[in-house]
Amino acid sequence: MSAADPDSGSDASEPRTRVFGIRHHGPGSARSLRLALDHYRPDTIVIEGPADADPLTAYLGDPSLVPPVAMLAYVPEAPTRAAFWPFAEFSPEWQALRYATEHGVPVHFCDLPATTVLALDAEPGDSIDPLAELAAAAGYDDAERWWDAIVESTTDIETFDALTEAMGALRDSIARRIGPATTATDPRQPGGGPPPGQGATPDTKPDAAEPVPVTDEEGNDGHHDARSKSESRSTGDDDDSSTGTEPTLVAAAQGIDAHTLRREAYMRQTIRKVLKGGAQRVAIVCGAWHAPALVEPLGPAAPDARLLKGLPKVKARLTWVPWTHSRLAASSGYGAGVTSPGWYHHLFTETEQPIPRWLTKVATTLRGHDLPVSSAHIIEAVRLAETLAALRDRPLAGLSEVTEATRAVLCDGDEAMLRLIGAELVVGEALGSVPATTPTVPLDADLRAQIRTLRLKQQPQAALVELDLRKERDRLKSRLLHRLRILEVEWGIPTDSDVRATGTFRETWTLQWEPEFAVAVIEASRWGTTVASAAETKLLDTADRDDRTVGDLTDALGLALLADLGGATTGLIGRLESVAALDHDVTHLLAALPALVRTLRYGDVRGTDTAALTHVADGMLIRICAGLHGAVTGLDTDAAVELRDLIDAGHTAIHIRDDTAAREAWLEALHRIADRDDVHGAIVGRTVRLLCDAGRIDAAESARRLAAALSIGSTAAAKADWIDGFLGGRGLLLVHDRELLRLVDDWLRTLDDDQFVQTLPLLRRTFGAFESGERRAIGAAVRDGVSGGTGAADARQLDPDRGARAMRVVADILGVGP
Repeated sequence: MSAADPDSGSDASEPRTRVFGIRHHGPGSARSLRLALDHYRPDTIVIEGPADADPLTAYLGDPSLVPPVAMLAYVPEAPTRAAFWPFAEFSPEWQALRYATEHGVPVHFCDLPATTVLALDAEPGDSIDPLAELAAAAGYDDAERWWDAIVESTTDIETFDALTEAMGALRDSIARRIGPATTATDPRQPGGGPPPGQGATPDTKPDAAEPVPVTDEEGNDGHHDARSKSESRSTGDDDDSSTGTEPTLVAAAQGIDAHTLRREAYMRQTIRKVLKGGAQRVAIVCGAWHAPALVEPLGPAAPDARLLKGLPKVKARLTWVPWTHSRLAASSGYGAGVTSPGWYHHLFTETEQPIPRWLTKVATTLRGHDLPVSSAHIIEAVRLAETLAALRDRPLAGLSEVTEATRAVLCDGDEAMLRLIGAELVVGEALGSVPATTPTVPLDADLRAQIRTLRLKQQPQAALVELDLRKERDRLKSRLLHRLRILEVEWGIPTDSDVRATGTFRETWTLQWEPEFAVAVIEASRWGTTVASAAETKLLDTADRDDRTVGDLTDALGLALLADLGGATTGLIGRLESVAALDHDVTHLLAALPALVRTLRYGDVRGTDTAALTHVADGMLIRICAGLHGAVTGLDTDAAVELRDLIDAGHTAIHIRDDTAAREAWLEALHRIADRDDVHGAIVGRTVRLLCDAGRIDAAESARRLAAALSIGSTAAAKADWIDGFLGGRGLLLVHDRELLRLVDDWLRTLDDDQFVQTLPLLRRTFGAFESGERRAIGAAVRDGVSGGTGAADARQLDPDRGARAMRVVADILGVGP
């Protein structure tokens, strides 16, 4: 069907415009609007939205533009200064856009342009909730229920005229309640000023640090007005105040905000422009709160022009980006959001038997979580929902009736199951899509191309992805995700896997795409035109700061290797080497060593050349071994425990590296500490234990050193520190070495009451860290009597033949010779 002839069937005196006041994201409004447009047959459509977004309508015919989507406007020089205008399939504005595309009707947006919205400063908006006012007048205590009952449950096209009339009366009522405006006149009449009751709606401003949907707060236009979100810092001409058209004076007089006056003035100016261009049947789609201000006659343009004079502007770009149902929800912070976007989508798309089909979806979801639901449950739930609707005089069961039926029949009163339905169905997680030809920055285009090549899915639900880095495609996926993390696009989050693996070839990620990542990608584009170049530049820029420590640079180098940024690796290694050479704090070097050694391990799986990094690690170890002797001197208990933990981590890292020369140098440094008597017991005890584990000290020598530490001359607290350092986390030592257990038991028996009370907290912490089985075995050994060493009876029980057979099996498992 094409647009109707303006003269066919129309009276010359008939108004050239018709205003359709809608609720943003209201399925009933969307369905009624579509019917009204088919009946009215406009030759031009004007929609509330940023006026400079008209070029984006060219993409409406592309089948790959699938809602929910949003128009994104951002400042190129400051991408975090951005705003969104979201659309869903059930949004009346989207249906108006689809009608215009399908019927070849010109379509224009009429609200303040994005160039102005992004330039305005925030000012507090009005707190009037028109929906609550109308609901209260109708005897409803819940505004949402009133709107659903009166508007969303009907498709009567006459509702638009009635709603416009009701909003006009409400605006007049609010103006009279606040008081007459002595300086306010109607801008549609000679002399300027707003029309009676031209109320305002609450507004907010796009956050400079975190872009949010551009909306007014709840309760503005016929339920959630929206599509602009700013307050102006411009006040217009000096003579405005003398003629009574200065917006803040009018706002103060009638209890409205100046920003709404400017928005509606701009809408009228756009309508005038469209009419001047020859349009004869203009359909105006706007929030119901604005409808009374846009009906004909529009009045003279001069007062509106004065209201808009001097508004600031910034350079802005607009594009389409994918959106999600969860971001349309009011709970996400979206001011024009709805409480149940998934439910509204169902109502709009399932016109036949919506209640049975909805409850079937509920049952399917519950079954997907292994919860038993039969067909009989569905039938009884449908009957209950319809009965509740009849008792409440509703023509159709609404969400409240369906929810009560779901709770009682399908969930057996379980609120946890009901919350699951709310998250997965009532709100839902649908993600829209946009055409590949949509205007974007080069970085985003490169990211989209890589996502297509690697067959990754941008989905709003959290999905667990297991990667095997021995496979080329999985290695490329890992590289992309690590690069995006460097650019602070947290699409993928590293996650602990349920699959136990000892190698470095496995990675587990949780992927969840958020609409705001579109802004994060635009912001990251200042670093480069591709994901690789941008991540590399950002990493090097961060590393070049003067306050970077050895630990910071080691972490950055690890990220560079994980992300396979060869261009950044060389610069980071040089920077790390120079900073490490000037850092004389052994604790800093020790803290950085484990991450550096872990980075070296990735060379085997990822094919990364780590020769230069090995040189840096060797240099750091030499300085650690040389400086450790002085670093352990004169420490209190807290500092000693902190250094002991660093020594533990360094010891593990050096043994993981499997370098004989490095291991020998490290053990020699530990041996020098173990032989000193001026070092805190927590450190000496730990070094003795580590040397024993490494085979540099045998069990007898360990027992001798423990006996010396527990001998007369030290305080009970110092002895307890030594035991804590020696045994910390290793209860098996006492389980298998009865001589050590006997020494500790004998020492405990010698403590008097005061000494025991003094050492008990530390001992409790030491033994509390043991596994429960270890504690039981130690307790049993003490209960049965502790004897030192291994007795002769135990030795006689050994069977050499059985032992030899067991050793051959172990040799086969380890793959070593007999």
